[in-house]
Amino acid sequence: MFSAYFGMFKNFAQVYSLLFIVNLLVSTFIILFDNKKPVSTLLWVMAINFLPLLGFVLYLFIGQDISKSKIFKGKHKKDEILSKEAKAQLIDIKKKKFRFSKARTANHIDMVEMFNKAENEMLYTDNKVKIFNDGVEKFAALFEDLRKAKHTIYVQYYIFKSDGLSTEFMNILKSKAKEGLDVYLLVDGMGVRKMKLRDRKSLEEAGVKFAIFFPGIIDKINTHINYRNHRKIAVIDKRIGYVGGFNVGDEYVSKGPMGFWRDTHLRIEGPAVNGLAWRFFLDFKFASEDHTKGFTTEIFPEIEDGVDINIVTSGPDTKADSIRNGYEKLITSARKEIYIQTPYFVPDDGLLKAIKVAALSGVEVNIMFPAKRDHLFVHWASLSFLGELLKWGAHVYQYEGGFLHTKIMISDDYLTSVGTANFDIRSFELNFEVNAFLYDEELNKKLKEDFKRDLEECTEITKETYEMRSKFTKLRESFSRLLSPLL
Repeated sequence: MFSAYFGMFKNFAQVYSLLFIVNLLVSTFIILFDNKKPVSTLLWVMAINFLPLLGFVLYLFIGQDISKSKIFKGKHKKDEILSKEAKAQLIDIKKKKFRFSKARTANHIDMVEMFNKAENEMLYTDNKVKIFNDGVEKFAALFEDLRKAKHTIYVQYYIFKSDGLSTEFMNILKSKAKEGLDVYLLVDGMGVRKMKLRDRKSLEEAGVKFAIFFPGIIDKINTHINYRNHRKIAVIDKRIGYVGGFNVGDEYVSKGPMGFWRDTHLRIEGPAVNGLAWRFFLDFKFASEDHTKGFTTEIFPEIEDGVDINIVTSGPDTKADSIRNGYEKLITSARKEIYIQTPYFVPDDGLLKAIKVAALSGVEVNIMFPAKRDHLFVHWASLSFLGELLKWGAHVYQYEGGFLHTKIMISDDYLTSVGTANFDIRSFELNFEVNAFLYDEELNKKLKEDFKRDLEECTEITKETYEMRSKFTKLRESFSRLLSPLL
């Protein structure tokens, strides 16, 4: 009996010793070579050592980063094409030689300069913008524009499924390709998993140039959960552009388990379309080595009462977290009110403190997020951060009219951001995102009215109701918040 127990203990000791050595080697690699932020590094080391097998598997799928120097080799050379033009624009702005669509935009030169210096992001004047909050209306307008296309179609989505909506979408793309148009479709490697292989082949057979951003080694399985291309861009004839939160699938036209899908998308006509087309060009070139017949900048006429727009992109390939910095600028610029709509609220320390300071300074802070959840840990972490802000005077609302997927930030009565980036660390640092930062009173007012209309479908979370939650709820929120740098 004793020898049997001793044998079991010996075997356990041998296995544990092996795991200890492996954990030590992996932990050493993460600390010395992975160059993560200190908090993320500490959490991964803890996960690997406290969860020997599970922690290692999670690291392979979630924590492992690909060498940026290798995957984005040559990318910066392409970005430098716009550098001279961006610098020239900034000089004109500072010398007061630049014509803004709205004179009031000149009061926010600091924000324009920040985007310009960080990633050569231009300010585009003389734009027309239409807002869509319903997927049915958005796709109806997009499909109409696609059917009228005469020359080129660029389409990029994070998720593109095989279902009713996507079938109609693909039929239009195939039809236009057969007409002789240059049609391009780019889908992320994670988001393409629910797109059938026969649909991909039928697109290519019809002449659509199809590419996948970071495809998995095996179809349906992608070991790199990080570095996802979360952008949603459509450009028609380089004259009309779409950007926002809607992906392609039946659920985005409110035919899924989440019910009504509340999102926001923009239709843009004007020079800002050049910014969307340029980003698509770079992404498609990276994914396929296809030059899309070269990139050309379109010239647009001056119009009255146009909208000034920065098309701002960020991702692992950029030197500055421009969208994240833009969010912070909107917060710190506010003097009266801030409105935020996001499906996930997992801010970094800097943004969390900025919101606290704004609330303490008398700024009315309003944050809306969904009652329905599609990612449990992220939802619980969001509740933890939002609950903390309640103590500082923020107003928090849970949207119950369906699933809230919109990514909006409104600062006072002039500055607004609409795009693909959620208010979370993953969007700021790991995903490829694109947002339109808008300088316009009417658009600001319209989006604010939409927010207030959504309040009719909301339940406000007060400090009192939040403090009444159960001990189990508090525990899961605390645990999820601890994992927030990894979510």
